[in-house]
Amino acid sequence: MGSKWRKAKLALGRNLCVYVPRTLEDSPPPDSTDRLSDAALLSPVGDWDMRPSTPMTPTPSSQGLRLSKSLSSKSSKQTCSICLTKMKKGGGHALFTAECSHSFHFHCIASSVKHGNHVCPVCRAKWKENPLQASSLDPPVGWPQNNALMTAIHRLPPPHRDLNRRHIVPRLLHAPEPGVFDDDELLDIQPTCAEISSCNRSSADSKSTKTIEIKTFAELSTVPQSKSYDNFTVLVHLKAAATVTRTNQSRNLVNLPQLSQTPRAPVDLVTVLDISGSMAGTKLALLKRAMGFVIQSLSSNDRLSVIAFSSTARRLFPLRRMTETGRQQALQAVNSLVANGGTNIAEGLRKGAKLMEDRREKNPVASIILLSDGQDTYTVSGSGGNQTQPNYQLLLPFSIHGGDNVGFQVPVHAFGFGADHDASSMHSVSQISGGTFSFIETEAVIQDAFAQCIGGLLSVVVQELQVGVQCVHPSVHVGSLKAGSYPSRVMADGRAGFVDVGDLYADEERDFLFSVNVPAESSRNETCLLKVRCIYKDALTKEMITVESEQVRVARPEVAGEAVISIEVDRQKNRLQAAEAMAQARSAAEQGDLAGAVSILESFRQQLSQTVSAKSHDRLCIALDAELKEMQERMASRHVYKASGRAYILSGLSSHSWQRATARGDSVDSSSLVQAYQTPSMAEMLTRSQAMLLGSPSAQRLVQPLLSFGSQPKPR
Repeated sequence: MGSKWRKAKLALGRNLCVYVPRTLEDSPPPDSTDRLSDAALLSPVGDWDMRPSTPMTPTPSSQGLRLSKSLSSKSSKQTCSICLTKMKKGGGHALFTAECSHSFHFHCIASSVKHGNHVCPVCRAKWKENPLQASSLDPPVGWPQNNALMTAIHRLPPPHRDLNRRHIVPRLLHAPEPGVFDDDELLDIQPTCAEISSCNRSSADSKSTKTIEIKTFAELSTVPQSKSYDNFTVLVHLKAAATVTRTNQSRNLVNLPQLSQTPRAPVDLVTVLDISGSMAGTKLALLKRAMGFVIQSLSSNDRLSVIAFSSTARRLFPLRRMTETGRQQALQAVNSLVANGGTNIAEGLRKGAKLMEDRREKNPVASIILLSDGQDTYTVSGSGGNQTQPNYQLLLPFSIHGGDNVGFQVPVHAFGFGADHDASSMHSVSQISGGTFSFIETEAVIQDAFAQCIGGLLSVVVQELQVGVQCVHPSVHVGSLKAGSYPSRVMADGRAGFVDVGDLYADEERDFLFSVNVPAESSRNETCLLKVRCIYKDALTKEMITVESEQVRVARPEVAGEAVISIEVDRQKNRLQAAEAMAQARSAAEQGDLAGAVSILESFRQQLSQTVSAKSHDRLCIALDAELKEMQERMASRHVYKASGRAYILSGLSSHSWQRATARGDSVDSSSLVQAYQTPSMAEMLTRSQAMLLGSPSAQRLVQPLLSFGSQPKPR
């Protein structure tokens, strides 16, 4: 213990910010219902490497940065640090007090030790004796006698060890799995459409129940009668409705007390987590904490399953509803993870896809979250920087992307972690499946990145959205349409065009540009160009709904006057052109021409500054310029580009192509200009995450030097 305090004092002497693991006295004990609180996130259990070169694990505290006076507290003896419930003598549960003086429920610590963890979850002291050793199988004096429990403990198998590895391989990864993953927990009774419709009417009498709002903008306000255009741009702007608060909820409606008292579509979520050897130490500890936040954020009607992969992949538990019991079991399973082995991303995704495919029942929303800090060395050869581009489609099972004609089945939201992950493969996985790619540069923002993604998934209001435009004037035809990564098509006769959008989160917006021709008109005061129709499924009621817009018209004066350019159209043109410049710069950088890549970005920045929307100080244009400048800085050298430039550009391309917020770089800041696509639900979840971690953004910036202290190369 003395050596640990010396490390802390030494770090403080170097002006470094140090966290000492938070003890249970820093937080109030659980309430009378023994509900799992956020404090459950603060005790990750695992086999940590305690060598001197390993940095101390940062453990955020709601009271800021401080050193705990004691790793043994009165409250730690009253509360089990694993399940975070009270320990009462005579309550029917055996208690275990370790040689370091910390106490736990016997069944909690026995499960942890069985999976290979031989250190104290509170103070990280290595135990010479543990609950599974023969000398400790019999309860000490004063323990309640529970013959059934002790019989079960005697039958527990010893920890499995891999003699070729330094770390203990958790027994969890060697238990048999079913051939078919149809053991998902049954869904709770969902409300009927009639119940929800009645609820909507009683609580939102004066509000519109329309879920999609459609707006259209013509490139120019007027076109002279004598003039014609071949490429006249029409912007179609869509916005999903905000989640409406309802006062008289049915008792069966989905309840999410952590965010707001509003019904929403429940989620089936599968997280595919990298636990290879490179994740050992701080990375794995903060990943466990981030997963704890995810577990606590899900409601009792949401279901979660966790796939852990290294050289092989393993399902920790089937799709399980996040009730109080489900949360506790999920948290214990995540906390038992130990890092070792290689990186087999394809196997992890295969199991995740199989789990989604085999489930007996399905929640309305389904998604996979993938996190990895390395490169797949089992399925694809090479990395994103090689001249020969590997086939990243091999990483994804057919059931996820379903081929070109089937559309997206289950989106994979990929998170590339650190400087050594293969950004190209993670970006490809997300693009093929219809998900987003986020770049997590530092350990400190893992939880924030997850929180932003979860905030969106827990607010889906629109599904299976298809946007269609139909030409009204007999001489008008659709020439092209720009929809980013969304599948789109123009009919052979040019009279209609369609975009398949899929899901929309509450308050989420989408912008698509349609190029049409405008014929000369000699006797009309206006020309009707298009009309827009949206067909979608309400995520909560599951009803198919059709919404149509008014016709898009353009005035046709006889004498040419000064036409007003639409800032809305100009802004979206700039967004699409910026994405094209990013893609071109990335292509040049991959070929080794960093100077050419920087020149491409600089050229577009100059072009952007001369546009109408930029001159009007449009917020999106300011954000685009700041983002392009950041990309230029991350192309300063080949080393910088490989470490962060490639991933930063790809996460930006993912964000713009899907018009959806992603995590980029070393921060996930709701006030940042680059977060142009962040919804209120995402921002709310992100605020909860940041408040729980450190209490203030400034404290988070202070702790980051310590987080990266142990991973920096030693000076030569």
